[in-house]
Parts: sequence; structure tokens; C-alpha cells
Amino acid sequence: MDQLAIADRRQLRRKLSFWRLTAICLIALAGLGAFLFSSSGSTGAIGRSHIARVTISGIIQDDRELLSRLNEIAKNDAVKGLIVTISSPGGTTYGGEVIYKALRKVSEKKPVVSDVRTLAASAGYMIALAGDQIVAGETSITGSIGVIFQYPQIKDLMDKVGVSLEEIKSAPLKAEPSPFHPASDEARAVIQAMINDSYNWFVDLVVERRKLPRPEALRLADGRIFTGRQALRDKLVDQLGGDDEIRAFFETRKVSKDLPVLEWEAPKSSLPFGLGAIATDWAKSLGYEVFPIFGSLEKWGRDKLFLDGLVSVWQVGSD
Repeated sequence: MDQLAIADRRQLRRKLSFWRLTAICLIALAGLGAFLFSSSGSTGAIGRSHIARVTISGIIQDDRELLSRLNEIAKNDAVKGLIVTISSPGGTTYGGEVIYKALRKVSEKKPVVSDVRTLAASAGYMIALAGDQIVAGETSITGSIGVIFQYPQIKDLMDKVGVSLEEIKSAPLKAEPSPFHPASDEARAVIQAMINDSYNWFVDLVVERRKLPRPEALRLADGRIFTGRQALRDKLVDQLGGDDEIRAFFETRKVSKDLPVLEWEAPKSSLPFGLGAIATDWAKSLGYEVFPIFGSLEKWGRDKLFLDGLVSVWQVGSD
């Protein structure tokens, strides 16, 4: 092979290397852009006039990301109204409180509709109270106005296995109630007073937002649940229906029915460039999927065991 042919081949290799590197960079930039777009938590059409929709589902806790999203909605002039779609059995009283207050701040600037779906009970109903209009389905489940404090009692089990727990504390009410011994009358009284205070705050919200006499609110706030039809009868919701009724309400607040409804979603938690899928496959290769009960236990623990503080959550069999 002569020198000219060798030079041509080297030049061709350099060109191929350049274009390969360029292609890799473009793919990486495109992937990064797609990831940032999908993780923005908004619709990608944030500058266009629209009605925002936020979905609140599952156990309600102190959700800083959701609060940040609601704050952005309140400040964004392109958002002409907000639909809060609720499918939740409740959660912590504090979690419901902070979301309620954030929604009321949105309502100071634009109309808010609470869209009660299958279930919006306890703290879920607390959040619904923040809406200027509450729309529910005829068979939606709502209500369960109340507060609960639960803790396990394992003293009998410890006695059976021959285990005892000794404790030294600064005052009788420290770390009470305890799962390791029955609560004293004084400890029960303190916990009951705390529950009553949170309960009265919840009832006050019902009185204020639903324009009910306090005796009537107390009658309804005995922990019972209601269908949408029952809730309408007792003035706990404003209207039965769905999207058409929500649109009609917005029209009364001078929000055009022609505006699109755009989802304001939470940022995606998956990793860019398929790293999330790679991590999942790696976990499966280690045998994670052989123990599916782990996933169920994790979800149960997250939803039930780690609800700090007082909770307002509807549970089948507890009301």
C-alpha cells in the first residue's frame, strides 16, 4: 500500500472518530434535555393560559415538593384556576393542615375546585375543605371527620416470652404512652386532651368552610363516612358531578371553558439515560423479585407505621 493510500485511510478514521464523538454528545444532550423536561413537574406549556390540575392520592404526609408546586401555581399568572383531584383515605393531621393552608393561598389569587374521586376522607376531606367548590361523585366516600392516635401494646407478649423492660425517666409523662406497659390515667388524659385540641381545630374548619352551625358540624364529625349523595344532603360538599360541573363552576368565576386543563405533576424519580431501568435489572439479578413480599412490607410500613404524630385517616373497621 503506497503512502497516499495510508494517509487517506488515516484521515478517514479521524473523520469517523469525530462524527462518532459528535453523535454521542448529541445523544447525551438530547437525553439530558428529555430528563430535565420530564422532571420539571409541570406541563411544558407553563406560559400558556390554562387550568392547572394537581392530584393528591394515597396517604397524606408533610409533602414539601407538593407545597412548592402549589406555591408555583399561586404565583403563575398563566394559571387561571386549579383543580385538586383527591383520592386519599387521609393521613397525618399536620400533613393535611399544611396542604390545606397552601391551597387557601392559591384560592386568594384564583378559583380552586376540590374534585373528590373514589375516596377523600379524614385528612383527605380536610384538604377538600380548602376548595371554593367541592364536587363529588354520587358514590364517592368522604367525611370521617376526626383524629386518632394509635400505639401497640406488647406487654402481655413480653411477659409470655420472659422479657422485661426497665426504664428511668425524668418525669412520669416522658415517653408516654408506651407499648411496654399500660398507660396511666394521667397519661391517657394528656393524650386525650391533645387529640381533642386537634379535633376541635378540624371541626372549626368544617364550621368555617361549610357555613354550618357548630352543633351541626359536631353531629357530622363523629367519625362516620358519607357517600357523595349523603355529603351533599348534609352540606359537606357543594355539588355532585365531574368535569362538566367543574367547568361550569369555573365559568361562574370568569374562567373560560375553552382553557385546557394541564397536569402539574411531581418530578419523575427515575434516573436519566435508562439508569433507573439498569438499577432495577441489577436488583432483580440479585434476586429481589424472588421476595415480592418485601415490596408489600415496604409500602405497608411507609403508609402505616411511619405516620408520625396524630393522624386523621379512615380505615375500614375503625369507624
